[in-house]
Amino acid sequence: MAGREDSGTVGGPFPPAAPAPLTAALEAIGAGAYVVDDKGCIAAVNSRAEHLLGRPSHELLGHDAHDLLHRGPQRQPLPRTQCAMRQAFHAGRAAQADEDYFAHADGSLLPISWMITPYDTGEPEPGTLVVFHAPGRDTGAQPEPTARQLSELQRLALLAETTAQLTSTLDVDEALRRLVRLVVPRLADWAIVDMISERDEVWRAVVVHADGDGLLDHEDLRGPMPPIAAKSPMPLSRALRGVASTLAGPHTYRGTPDSGIAVEQRRLFEATGMHSAAIAPIRSTRAVLGALTVGRAENPAAFTPADLPLIEDVARRAGLALDNARLYQRQRKVAETMQNHLLPQMPGVPGLEMTVRYLPAPDASQVGGDWYDAFPLADASTALAVGDVVGHDLEAAAGMAQVRNMLRAYAWSQHEPPSRIVERLDEAIRHITDVTMATMIFARIEPADAGHWLLSWTNAGHPPPLLISKDGLASYLTDGHGILLGTQANTRRPDATALLPPDSTLVLYTDGLIEGPGHSLDTGLEQLRRHAAALAHRTLASFTDQLLRRVRPAANDDDVALLALRVPES
Repeated sequence: MAGREDSGTVGGPFPPAAPAPLTAALEAIGAGAYVVDDKGCIAAVNSRAEHLLGRPSHELLGHDAHDLLHRGPQRQPLPRTQCAMRQAFHAGRAAQADEDYFAHADGSLLPISWMITPYDTGEPEPGTLVVFHAPGRDTGAQPEPTARQLSELQRLALLAETTAQLTSTLDVDEALRRLVRLVVPRLADWAIVDMISERDEVWRAVVVHADGDGLLDHEDLRGPMPPIAAKSPMPLSRALRGVASTLAGPHTYRGTPDSGIAVEQRRLFEATGMHSAAIAPIRSTRAVLGALTVGRAENPAAFTPADLPLIEDVARRAGLALDNARLYQRQRKVAETMQNHLLPQMPGVPGLEMTVRYLPAPDASQVGGDWYDAFPLADASTALAVGDVVGHDLEAAAGMAQVRNMLRAYAWSQHEPPSRIVERLDEAIRHITDVTMATMIFARIEPADAGHWLLSWTNAGHPPPLLISKDGLASYLTDGHGILLGTQANTRRPDATALLPPDSTLVLYTDGLIEGPGHSLDTGLEQLRRHAAALAHRTLASFTDQLLRRVRPAANDDDVALLALRVPES
């Protein structure tokens, strides 16, 4: 296989080591398999490929796969322009061939059939999976395929694609969608997935069948299912208990039903017209998560016992992926609940509108170091704060809570300007918290004359507040800017003041709103200013939502906190 750049052999005495999780995934395939990086160099290889090629991994890793392996039928080097695998690789698409040749380490020609498909390696750059089968050298008795069975290469390709597709998402619903697209119509006309909830309740989550080139969802057949029958010998009950995979048909459920599940299964066969089905448990390493049923109605070939190992393998891979997705979603829910408790509700301030938004980092656990706050002070003014503790994980969230709570205590007890409050806070966090670095704006707002409001603030290394007039003129409040918290500089911090006119809008935000890969901070600030000016006429809630939607970079990898307030018309 050629690379996207015509690089030579990377070789050398110390080839790069393949990531252990990637190698483990390849070992589960059961055929010769390797992964190439975006330049066509081998990044991981399984032991079966080493055996078939007669080469240990250190002779494969880091080398251009095309130059090292591909040969013509007369053992000659295969020109890149004649390599079908190379063409599919460059196009980023799946492909396969039944007759091709690799070079064996002993100089002989190894006839192979192969399949390639794009593969998520967990790295930023895309990878490609190559699975190959060498009929003359593979060992182990294989069942004689029937006309309706998949070939050995097709079976291996399906398992490889199942692993690649299902392990690249942490969303349960998306994993289920990918699962049914893998098996329908390749294995069956119908796919049904029954899931067991954490409360041991069964829910028929998926019922789809092939409809031309697409899949048709049968919502009327989905929904809650009766409890799992503890001793029932019927196929679905056994699968949901994790006992065994079984073949089934309409005749299986014609007798007197022994459970509510059997009643639902009879209804399923009658509604779908399936004449043959295979039912396999969906297991994780910890529990049974559900059952996968694949059925045939239009396809006249019945499933046989020889089909069960493949369906079991597909269901097993689905179980591992679904378990990972469930664990992630559970962690995300816990973290999100924690964040909601950490971030306060906005106080009601007569004469002011206030709204806040918090969006977690897309790839984090729904919790982070960005925060906002607003609370009344003893002198009847109102404190406002937006800040960012470095990081977006549980440690950052804990540090954020410490900083916010100390700020509240100092602001309430010390009747001092914002700059002095933040100086006290900076001194304290260095000694009694684990926070190493943070930015923030701390402000106080109070009524002034002629319908105006007086804002006084200090800025500790944070992006500047944005003020938008009712006429759509937007400007940044750049005064009062000082160094961030945690530098141990012990310098005096500046204060700044501004009058907020009637019907004006003030926006405090964290850098996740304006920073993103591919553009500068100045570009982000200008986008925020321009969109805020265009949205000034909207209600405050609509203004805030649209601002987030329009300004937050699509490739944002940080959380965002935003506090907006509006002075009423005089």
